Amino acid sequence: MSTSSPSPRDVLLGAQAGAVVLPVCDHYSGVEARMKKSLALQAEMAEEFGACVFDVTLDCEDGAPVGGEADHAELVTGLALAAAPAMRVGVRVHPVDHAAFDADVATIAGRAGQRLSHLMVPKVESVDDVEKAAAALDAAGAGQLPLHVLIESPLAVQRAFDIAAHPRVQSLSFGLMDFVSAHAGAIPADGMGVAGQFSHPLVVRAKLEIASAAHAHGKVPSHCVVTEFSNVEALRAAAKRAAAEFGYTRMWSIHPSQIRPILEAFAPDEGQIELATRIVDAAVRQDWAPVSIDGTLHDRASYRHFWQVLERAHATGRALPNEALAWFPSSNTQTTAPPRNPR
Repeated sequence: MSTSSPSPRDVLLGAQAGAVVLPVCDHYSGVEARMKKSLALQAEMAEEFGACVFDVTLDCEDGAPVGGEADHAELVTGLALAAAPAMRVGVRVHPVDHAAFDADVATIAGRAGQRLSHLMVPKVESVDDVEKAAAALDAAGAGQLPLHVLIESPLAVQRAFDIAAHPRVQSLSFGLMDFVSAHAGAIPADGMGVAGQFSHPLVVRAKLEIASAAHAHGKVPSHCVVTEFSNVEALRAAAKRAAAEFGYTRMWSIHPSQIRPILEAFAPDEGQIELATRIVDAAVRQDWAPVSIDGTLHDRASYRHFWQVLERAHATGRALPNEALAWFPSSNTQTTAPPRNPR
C-alpha cells in the first residue's frame, strides 16, 4: 500500500475515525508505594511492548485517608507530574458531592491537567453530576481533560444512555461492588464474585446496559474489577467473557498480576490477526469493493470489523504481519512482538 493512501481507519470509520481508542487495561492503585510501583511497571512494560499498553489511575477516593484528602491530592499530583511524558496516567477523585471533590480537581487538574490522560469521577448518578465535574475541570483550567465516569447504582444504570451521550464523557465503567450493595441484600454477596457477576440477572442486565450505552454513543465501556486477585485463571476467564460476551473493550485491574491476563484476554489471537490482515489487505487492493475470502463475501461492514480487530491487536502489543505494519506507522520497525518477561 502506498504511504500516501488513506488509512483504513479513515476510509472505514469515516466521521468515527477520530473516536477514542483506549488501552484495554486500566490499573488502579491508591497507596503511595503501590502507586509508585504501578508507574514503574507501566514504564517497564511500555519499553517491553514498544508502547504504553495500560493506563495507571491514581486513586484518591479509596486511597486518601479520612482527613488526609488534601495531602493525598498533593501526592497524586506530584506522581502524575513525575511520570514519563509518553505514559498514560489518570486520577480518580472523590464523588462530586464529597467535601473534597472541588479541592481534588483544583489541585490535581489545576496543576497536572496537561499531563493527565483522564479524570475518573465515581458514583455518577446523572448528567447533572457530569456537568458539575466538567465545570470543575473548566474552573481548574483543564477543560480538555476527558471524563471517565463510574456507574454504581440502579438509578445510574437507568440513566446510562444519557450519561454516555455527554460530550465530555469518554468512558463508562461499571462499579460492581457498590451496585450489589445498593440493592439492600436483594443480590447475594456472591454477586460480587467471579461466578455471580456473570450469572445474577440484575448484575448481567446492568453490565449489558452500560456496554450498550457506551457503544451507542461511541464511548469506551470498561468492565468492573475481579476481587479474587490471586486467582489468575478466574481473572482470565472473567476478562474473556467481558470482552467476548458482554461487549467490553477495557477492564479494571486492582493488582499487578491482573494486567497481563487482561491484555491477553482482550487481544485477538494469531488466527484472528492473520484473517483480519488478509481481508483488509484484499479490500485495499480492490479499492474497498466487495471481495470473497475462503468462499465468504466481505464488504465494508465486515471490513470495519476486521480493521478494528487489527486496531485491538496493535493496542495490546501483538505482533502484526508485514502487510499490516504500513497501516500503523509507529510499528513499522517492529515485525514481531517484543519478548514477554516471564513474571
